[in-house]
Amino acid sequence: MTMPVRTAHYGFAERWLPRLVLAPSFVLTLVFLYGFIVWNGYLSFTTSRMLPNYEWAGLAQYITLFENERWWVAVRNLVIFAVLFIGGAMGIGIVLAILLDQKIRFEGAIRTIYLYPMALSFIVTGTAWKWILNPGLGIEKLMHDWGFTHFTFDWLVNSDMSIYTVVLAGLWQSSGFVMALFLAGLRGVDDSIIKAAQIDGASLPRIYWKIVLPALRPVVFSTLMVLSHIAIKSFDLIMALTGGGPGYSSDLPATFMYSMAFTRGQMGVGAASAMMMLMAVAAIVVPYLYSELRKDGNG
Repeated sequence: MTMPVRTAHYGFAERWLPRLVLAPSFVLTLVFLYGFIVWNGYLSFTTSRMLPNYEWAGLAQYITLFENERWWVAVRNLVIFAVLFIGGAMGIGIVLAILLDQKIRFEGAIRTIYLYPMALSFIVTGTAWKWILNPGLGIEKLMHDWGFTHFTFDWLVNSDMSIYTVVLAGLWQSSGFVMALFLAGLRGVDDSIIKAAQIDGASLPRIYWKIVLPALRPVVFSTLMVLSHIAIKSFDLIMALTGGGPGYSSDLPATFMYSMAFTRGQMGVGAASAMMMLMAVAAIVVPYLYSELRKDGNG
């Protein structure tokens, strides 16, 4: 007589326990992520300045944003940073992955060395590169101490070149991560296809160009999406390395948003710039998710 009751009890627990365990994190995500996105979107249409103000202002904050010269400097810097950072990290990562895929000696040690920067935060990376690129402490001083007194490397304090120091630090941090992704993809390619191509007389570069790299298309798209996301929301690296300077020459949209919302008393403009960043991320993520869902539906 007790068996059906016990079975029903286990069935209830099996059905509801996972939902109860996941419910708190689901509610917190709903409130503190999507709830604040909606709140920020509303603030971008209000007259908010130092503190939130719910007086409706229409598109006034967006007009102010688009008339702000500093915003367009941040957008131009984002384009430069994204193109060089994503292209450079993918190029270096693919080359390193192909070299390591030749099963060279000390592969494990080399892979660890290239992956090590990924274990550091962007704050640590930015601070380290700030010391390296500081004309009074880093490379320039070292070269002067060695006798090369005419050597100059002042990108960190040059408003025309400061954004490229951010690119250098970003590449150093992320190239190992890209290498690991592509190396895993390369190790997943069927060896029999490569051996068949070698028997047909195809050269190694041709095999990689015509067979291996096209097989890595999912890895390429995943890497592209991750790096694009990192580029658009980059904040800590800029703050640690250049602080957005000299002046605001190395500002990115994330540092612009922080400055407007929390230090210059223009919360509405900051909220509008945050919404523009959200739209940029959505423009990358939504087509990717749509293509993946469509693929799963057809599969």
